[in-house]
Amino acid sequence: MENHPQEEELRAHLLSTDHQFQALSEQHAQLKRQIEAIEAKAHVTGADELEEQRLKKLKLSVKDQINEILAQHRHAGVA
Repeated sequence: MENHPQEEELRAHLLSTDHQFQALSEQHAQLKRQIEAIEAKAHVTGADELEEQRLKKLKLSVKDQINEILAQHRHAGVA
């Protein structure tokens, strides 16, 4: 995903000032690492596939929350 400079500045600002945004960003990164670990396995079991799907859904939910915070701050900046 390509981000514009203003978007990067907003993300950097929120990472340094918004504790909820920081926590969600850390959680998103951790989920990404967990998914990558499953995908890197030589042999993926059915349980691994179920866990991968669960993690992907959770990661998407976290990303939605991150995007909601970004949208709120974008609109607050425009108003």
